[in-house]
Amino acid sequence: MRWPTEHAGILLALAVGGAAVDAWPSFRGDPQLTGVARAEPPRQLEALWTFQAEAGLESTAAIKDGAVYFGSLDGRLYCLSLDSGSVRWKYEAGAPIKSSPTVFDGTVYFGDENGTFHAVEAGSGRRRWSFKTEAAIVSSATVASGRVIFGSNDSNLYGLSASDGTLAWKVQTGGYVYGTPAIAEQSGEPAVVSAGCDGFLRLVRARDGAELKKIELGAYVGASPALSGSMAYVGTFENQFLAVDIKKEKVVWTYEHPERQFPFYSSAAVKDRMVVVGGRDRMVHALDSATGKPIWTYSAKAKVDASPVIAGDRVFVATTGGEILALGMQSGEQVWRYETGSSIAASPSLAANRLVIGTTGGTLYAFGGRS
Repeated sequence: MRWPTEHAGILLALAVGGAAVDAWPSFRGDPQLTGVARAEPPRQLEALWTFQAEAGLESTAAIKDGAVYFGSLDGRLYCLSLDSGSVRWKYEAGAPIKSSPTVFDGTVYFGDENGTFHAVEAGSGRRRWSFKTEAAIVSSATVASGRVIFGSNDSNLYGLSASDGTLAWKVQTGGYVYGTPAIAEQSGEPAVVSAGCDGFLRLVRARDGAELKKIELGAYVGASPALSGSMAYVGTFENQFLAVDIKKEKVVWTYEHPERQFPFYSSAAVKDRMVVVGGRDRMVHALDSATGKPIWTYSAKAKVDASPVIAGDRVFVATTGGEILALGMQSGEQVWRYETGSSIAASPSLAANRLVIGTTGGTLYAFGGRS
């Protein structure tokens, strides 16, 4: 088995749309779901513009080629100008959207609460194709080996043809698949790493859906795995955060706060020797990625279901209390704060000197530095 080297990681990033400095094309920014921005936003962030949708926003925005794409509970996928917030187009999905869009090769991919998965032209908002599953789709998609891969609440992991939406394969699991699939490498080709509510972490070949590994986690998982080398990092509904060595097929460490016992809905961000995750315990946890030992914790005023994003020496987080925060990466101390006045479930997106995030009140914010 070969696991990603620096060169292979570049090839994988290119294979699924890349993670250029001026783009945040998917839920966690790159195929390994690391939650790491390729460039830092300005030190002094200000709200540059806002956009009000007709219902709440739980979908994390994608940023690509000067456009912002996001779904709303009003059943529309929106495309706005990143510079001004003006509407370029709206797409009527016909059902609320919680799935975060993925932009790849001129197409926007996402699912809706009626179980329909959509492929929409990024430039025009016209439908290219759609595919019907048997339950709601909260999972975001990833693209590899010509397949668009996502999970559904019908307990299946799907691989569709990216060109026409026909079913290439599906893998049945024992529970909902909320999380977004990550991409690793297996024998020189992309492989899918997926966790679900049946308590297993699966490694599946992207090309044909062949199940390569199945690792027991011991608890339901609603978050998406973050990959670094052969390691996958993910929190569970049983109040634990796990580091899983996929190559060795075992959990190598488990973190659990000694006093606050709450589930992890947030997906982690991982960079170098640090992994950062939000908790329903109203805390942000920074852990040593090799040992699981806490480096620092930050006490927020509300649950942290949104997934953190690392940008240089800062980590950006959002809370259900409506706060958007920047914390020092090494210290965990607050260095910036903005109060939206509305709960936040979506995660930050960082690209092109902008931070973009939506609230459950339906407002999308774009932050940057004023020239």
